[in-house]
Amino acid sequence: MQASVIVFPGSNCDRDVAVAFEKASGRKPAMIWHGDSALPKSDIIVIPGGFSYGDYLRTGAMAAHSPIMGEVIAAAKKGVRVLGICNGFQVLCETQLLPGVLLRNQKLKFICKTVSLNVVNNDSVFTKAYQKGANLRIPVAHGDGNYFADNDTLKKLEDNNQIALRYNDNPNGSVQNIAGIFNKERTILGLMPHPERANDAALGSDDGSGIFKSIVENV
Repeated sequence: MQASVIVFPGSNCDRDVAVAFEKASGRKPAMIWHGDSALPKSDIIVIPGGFSYGDYLRTGAMAAHSPIMGEVIAAAKKGVRVLGICNGFQVLCETQLLPGVLLRNQKLKFICKTVSLNVVNNDSVFTKAYQKGANLRIPVAHGDGNYFADNDTLKKLEDNNQIALRYNDNPNGSVQNIAGIFNKERTILGLMPHPERANDAALGSDDGSGIFKSIVENV
């Protein structure tokens, strides 16, 4: 399995994601600079967390227009799996590969702590390693993690089983406690929590390792 990790100015979780994938697959991911115009053949593309372009203008807005993102969007539309974590989730929403938007946290404060999550849908290449309804402990670290979508979009997410994860104790005000969603085909996952920061028991939790295990075993 070949993973490609997109690196923007301000990405700060790209190495962590690379370590997680190498641990799960035994193969180092390709690290792709945002200014590149070509994407190598990839089985999974990852947009990592961080503060792409310093979060200027709006989180993820500038990154969504980087040269490499045209290639990412084209690959995603062909069915290549894409994982967006935290800032990566924001970028996926800005490119409209995922519906909705990430707003400022409800209390307007940056949140950095371990939260409790519930696995809503384990019928995807990203979540098969988990039991449906499993409770996970995974860190969040964001100032703009408040997921919002209009009622019609929320109904579609529910009807199509596109909600991947929900917070048990909503830290940021996300509508319906949503922590992560799929696209309709479940080939794209965006989530605010950082599974790469819960990839080893030495980090306090290895509950995030199931994401990487699922991808390696099913992509």
